[in-house]
Amino acid sequence: MKGLEQYQSSSYIKKQRLINYWYVVDAVRSFAPKSVLEVGVGNGIVTKILRTFVPRVTTVYIDSSLLPDIVASIEELPLPDASVDVAVADEFLEHLPFKSFAKSLVELRRVVRQGAVLSIPHYGAVFSFSMKVPLMRFQHFIFKIPYFWKTKPLSSEHEWEIGLKEYPLSRIDRAVREAGFIVAKRLIGHDDSYRMIFILKKRYESR
Repeated sequence: MKGLEQYQSSSYIKKQRLINYWYVVDAVRSFAPKSVLEVGVGNGIVTKILRTFVPRVTTVYIDSSLLPDIVASIEELPLPDASVDVAVADEFLEHLPFKSFAKSLVELRRVVRQGAVLSIPHYGAVFSFSMKVPLMRFQHFIFKIPYFWKTKPLSSEHEWEIGLKEYPLSRIDRAVREAGFIVAKRLIGHDDSYRMIFILKKRYESR
């Protein structure tokens, strides 16, 4: 686990990471939530932004030194069922062994009413193209080829990353579905192509 000093260092707070925060916050805003559970505290930037438009933001992390609201594991959240609108896990799940991924998703699904936003590294070769036509908005096109022949994540601090040999996107999608979520949207920003954002909606079983 990282200490607070490392989260606040210039080597950690890079341009692409700040851009990632924007995509995560924008995804949360799409739910128009009244309450959010943020798993992982990090440098607190996302928390501060969320609290500008969400009435209740609760942080949870296993390391008490980062001063989360709740000290607990994502696999055993001390919260009632359907007690928050949306859960956020931004650059967090890849630090856990993949065997914890499914269990974490199930626990997130249990405590949310609407859905969840995940940001997970996606390792691959990027082809990106942007253009601007007068009177029209910028158009961005991105295509990514996973490094399906590689086995080691780009970051030594990660246990796994999407796009590696054992972690194709189909495996992540399957875990999401089995946990009781629907993938409403996936996106890779043209200005932060390393991470994939998942917008998940909670699936309710028909009676």
